[in-house]
Order: sequence, then C-alpha cells, then structure tokens
Amino acid sequence: MELNADFSKRAVVHAAQIPWNASPMPGVDRRMLDRLGDEVARATSIVRYAPGSAFSPHVHTGGEEFLVLDGIFQDEHGDFPPGTYVRNPPETSHTPASAPGCMIFVKLWQFDMADRNQLRVDTSTQAFSPDPDRAGVEIMSLFKDGREDVALERWHPEVEVQLDAPGGMEVLVLEGGFTEAGEDFSTHSWLRLPNGSTSSAKAGPDGARVWIKRDHLACPPKAPMA
Repeated sequence: MELNADFSKRAVVHAAQIPWNASPMPGVDRRMLDRLGDEVARATSIVRYAPGSAFSPHVHTGGEEFLVLDGIFQDEHGDFPPGTYVRNPPETSHTPASAPGCMIFVKLWQFDMADRNQLRVDTSTQAFSPDPDRAGVEIMSLFKDGREDVALERWHPEVEVQLDAPGGMEVLVLEGGFTEAGEDFSTHSWLRLPNGSTSSAKAGPDGARVWIKRDHLACPPKAPMA
C-alpha cells in the first residue's frame, strides 16, 4: 500500500475529517497519514484504542515513536497519560493496550536501525522555553540527534512562523490551529513538507500547539524489507 508516498511533494491530511479504518486487532482503528507497505510498513498514523482493547505481544523490528493524544496508553512498562512521548527503538517489544481507551499519534519503521536509545518523556511536567530566533514561539525539545529534531512548539495567537525544511518537516496540530498555503489546519491536521522546501504559517486567534519533526526526510524514505 502507498499513501502520500511521494516524499518530494507537500502532503496534508485533516485527520479529524476522515473515517477510521479497522486494524487487524478488534477495537483498534487508525487514520492513516502516510504509508509505504502493508501490515509491515513505514507508516505514520493516528490510532484509536477502544476501552479494553489490546494488541498481541510484538517486536518493533523497525522501531516505534508515539505521542499519546488522549486517554491512557498502557503496556507492561506502565501507564502513559496524554502528552507522553515515547521512542521504542528497533528490536524492542511490548504488549500495547488501553483499559480506558486512548488515541495516539504513531510512527513506525522510521528509526536509524542502529539506534538503541529508549526514551519516555512526560511533557506535562516539562516547560516550554522562548525561541530566541522566532518571536512568539516557544519550544519544548523532545529528541535531537544528527538525523532528526523532534519538539513541541507553542505559537502565540496570530504570530507568523517560518517553516524552513532543508531536511523535510512534519507538523501535527495538537491544539488551536494555523493557516499555511491558504489552507486551514485544526486539531489533528497533519502537514508534511518535502526536503529543501520553505513555507510559512500563521497561528489562529487562539494560537497553536504543535508536534513538529525536522530533518528526518533528508534521505528518501523506503518501505521496510521485512
């Protein structure tokens, strides 16, 4: 399966406006944002767990990165409330579930295969810091290495934000909204800008809180070999 698979082009999905698709596990549905592959896929999705649902134990051969959007995500490592950011590197395993139900933003098969750094961040306990280079923008860094830069950002109401993407960029709206290229983005809208592009956004009257990743598209993405 290929969805938004031309990474040389701008891609947009207003996820709140599209239907849920069932996964192979009962009670677990997803809204696909981009995808290369079938059930083993390089994929970006919003996934919803119904109360009491679970996946079978499995290994993330290509790694898994997710942000809890709503509810409580659970596995044998603990309970993860809204705002928890997790990186499970290649070859890690778990048994995901949610007794109360939850929604997560998840990316699969997008790690450096040599990465073995496990990370869990409760963003509700972390502070934003003003960006010295962009007035009206505050940043909470989540992860950064030589390959990618992941953060939460808060954009003040009506502020204009430059979106330079020399190595590509993805933005997911968590709260509020913005306008980019004449298009309105609201909660769970997703924007992907290709390698080498530049754009600008204007936050809405309530500002915006976004998850943002940069530089990870410098090399053309490929479908998993597994």
